[in-house]
This record gives sequence, structure tokens and C-alpha cells, in this order.
Amino acid sequence: MARTGVTRTIPHDRPEIDPGGDPSSEGQPLYWRIATRLLGELHDGTVPPGERLPSERELARHFGVSRETVRQALEVLRRSGLVATDRRGSHATLPGRPVERPVCLAFPVGAGTVDHGAVDRTTVTWEEPPPEHAAALGLAPHRPTLVHRYESAAPDGRSLRTAVTSFSAVALTEVEELGRYRDRADGTSATTAQLRRAYDWMRKAGLALHHRDSITQVADAATVRVTRRVHDQYARPLEITDLVVDAQQDMLVYEFTVPALD
Repeated sequence: MARTGVTRTIPHDRPEIDPGGDPSSEGQPLYWRIATRLLGELHDGTVPPGERLPSERELARHFGVSRETVRQALEVLRRSGLVATDRRGSHATLPGRPVERPVCLAFPVGAGTVDHGAVDRTTVTWEEPPPEHAAALGLAPHRPTLVHRYESAAPDGRSLRTAVTSFSAVALTEVEELGRYRDRADGTSATTAQLRRAYDWMRKAGLALHHRDSITQVADAATVRVTRRVHDQYARPLEITDLVVDAQQDMLVYEFTVPALD
């Protein structure tokens, strides 16, 4: 006798996700844990209210699960009223207005300007920053902090640009979205941080951003080093980034200020 196909469904007697509840998901099925993690990223502002979520394929790659698991996780969020789906795709429906588009350079400096076909990689760790970063941020020697690494490589594997960013204690205290990364910053692909909205988060926290970018040519090498220092309206350091680019330029220093969001 022929066997009929089996369709996996989500039990309807399982309680809905509480947006303000305990994020712990011990003992829950995989799709439930993925739904909880995705909800946390929506709260972080990675995807502002009203904007489309990444595709199921992209979410599956991001969380390291199958598309079916992602599909079930999205269904949990839909039933809880946290995600809506229409012909254009799925989007978050959490309360709050969409974050304004950033008027400053993307985070980190140098991101978003890669050559055609280049591959970007990012990781975040909780570790002791480079000594010059610690000094610039006012951190005590050997004190760990949030460190973000960015790399862009050509299809042949040649490095196009690399950036290392360290955040200050002020940034991690004042900016809630950054502070949340401390416990999950282990540098693995499953917890790779999406910090491209870091400057938006800082502005949303009421911080005016003053950037100072110093650009110098590395001696005896066809590379350029860009050092970005960002502080707020109270002259408190927020982050420092060192970017190395495969290029040649003379030294250039420029400064600008981005006002906080009302």
C-alpha cells in the first residue's frame, strides 16, 4: 500500500511568544529557539519595523538551520502578531517607528564599498582589544570589550580590506543593542554579529556622533590605513576602527558630526 506524504505542522496548543517575556528557550524545539533568536534580533533593530526580513534562504544560512525550520519559526512569529507576510515578503510588526537611514558612513568604515564579486565576513568577540585601541577608549590594561572584525576578500582569496573595531565601556552601557552582544560574542559563524546599524543605534540612544578619520599610506606597501575615532557630544569615546585597504593614497584627515535622533 502506498504511503501518503507527511506534512510537519506546528502544534497549535503551544503558547505564543511573549515579546517582553523571558528569552530562555531551554527544552523548546529547534524552530521555537530560532523564532526566539530572530525575535531578539528584531528587538535589536537589525530589521526596523515595517522593513522586509531577509529571505528564508538567507535566514537559514544565518542561523545554520534548514529552510523548513526557518519557515516554522516565522509561522510562530506570525501567530504571535510579530511578523506579517504579504506578496512582498515578511516584515516585522513590532511597535515603534522605522529607524531613519544613516547619514554617515556605513559601519564599519570601508564596508559597502567592495569590488564586484567580493565576499564580506564579520565576527564579534569579547576579548582584550589591541593596546592602542584600549588607550584611545580609556580602557584599563587587559580589560576585555566588544571587538568587531570585518574582512572583504576578492573571489581569488586576495584580501581587499580588513577592519578591526573596539567599542568603549560608554558605548556598551549607553547603547542597549550593543550591550546585548556581550554574552553571545564568541566569534562563531552562528553568532556572527550584524552590526551594520551600529551608528543608528548610537543616534537612537541620544548620542551625537563626531567622526575623525585619519588616512595614511602604509610605508613600503601598496596599502592605506584608515583610523576612525568616534566620540559623542560629551567628548566620550565610543569606538575606534583600524581599516587596511589595498590602495595608495596621500594622508587625509576630515571630521564631521552627526546629530542625535530626536
